[in-house]
Amino acid sequence: MIRPSHALLLVPPALAAQGPKPVAPPSEDAIIERFRAFAAPRSVTRRGPLTQEELNTIRRVKSVKKSVVGITALLLEKDPQTGAVTRKPVSSGSGFVWDAYGHVVTNHHVVTWEGPEGERITETPVVEVTLSDNKTYKGRLIGFSFAFDIAVVQVFAPLDQMKPIPIGRSNDLQVGQDVMAIGSPFGLDHTLTKGVVSALDRPIPTDYQTRILKGIQTDAAVNPGNSGGPLLDSSGRLIGMNTAIPAATGASVGIGFAIPVDTLNQIVPLLIARGALEPARMGFTVLSAYDAMQVGVNRGIVVDTVDPDAPAFRAGLRGVRRDARGNLIQLGDIVLAYQGQPIKDEGQLAALLEAERPKNDEVVLDVLRDGKVIQLKLDLKDKKPLPARI
Repeated sequence: MIRPSHALLLVPPALAAQGPKPVAPPSEDAIIERFRAFAAPRSVTRRGPLTQEELNTIRRVKSVKKSVVGITALLLEKDPQTGAVTRKPVSSGSGFVWDAYGHVVTNHHVVTWEGPEGERITETPVVEVTLSDNKTYKGRLIGFSFAFDIAVVQVFAPLDQMKPIPIGRSNDLQVGQDVMAIGSPFGLDHTLTKGVVSALDRPIPTDYQTRILKGIQTDAAVNPGNSGGPLLDSSGRLIGMNTAIPAATGASVGIGFAIPVDTLNQIVPLLIARGALEPARMGFTVLSAYDAMQVGVNRGIVVDTVDPDAPAFRAGLRGVRRDARGNLIQLGDIVLAYQGQPIKDEGQLAALLEAERPKNDEVVLDVLRDGKVIQLKLDLKDKKPLPARI
């Protein structure tokens, strides 16, 4: 028998000095495979009750969902070879049900299309409105204001599917109170963002170089597609229509604007009843932007016809000349400026006429005629109804 004291003699001295041999750590693949066996759903941590603020927001959003719609504006394009007509979406946004008669309110720029330089050309011939149940119906533009960037669409949908939005006030808003914006940013329908009233009495610029007064500024995210959607207070009442974001960014940067509901409540009934506001009468029509471009005019507006005994006629404004077949043989005057402000298109001139009537009922037009710029003074006291927009 070997005695314990003799056991060390059986181990080489060098190995005895090294101690136990270290074990190599497991490889990454071994670790991965080992822990795969523990794959299982996590246990759910119990949630506490929703706050009163959360419950209020959820309730208000549900209550107005049927009042908020998506709007798509389309152009009709005809294939020159096959003659087939296709519908091309050119603009989209949001809107809300105004009353029990199928009227939907949105921004005017939502139902127009842009020209090559970003200018607003004209209203689109086809409007589609998508309700909260995702069903889409035909809409028809029945009223609009250039100056206030407001449009009214008659929607041909079952009236029981269209719930009028509750109307609030904007003249008693306070900076700091909670607001909610609902719309279809980037085509994502019924998207909710929250924020506060950041400021009041902000002038909001329009696409027609006019300004909407008493605008509401909010930090609720307002992105492309939110235009025309409702801005609500914490009671779920309409207090404004989301209408603009900083043009330089194209996306929300924590600053959004809304047309105040008090302005909407004044303008929308007029648009429903009349189709348009009643600006000062000038008494002439103009070529469409497309026709003007076809004859080489890319700035100002081309006078087409002048109504006899209207302010424009008495001031000497000249329209185009046509032959017996209606073909244009000579250009009319080209209006370049109104009251010293350059005019890009008919919509801008109409907006300026809507926004403010001169106190002395006299306006000055800068007109290009036979290669020279002249000024014509128009007396707008004539109250005769307009034959066209301007």
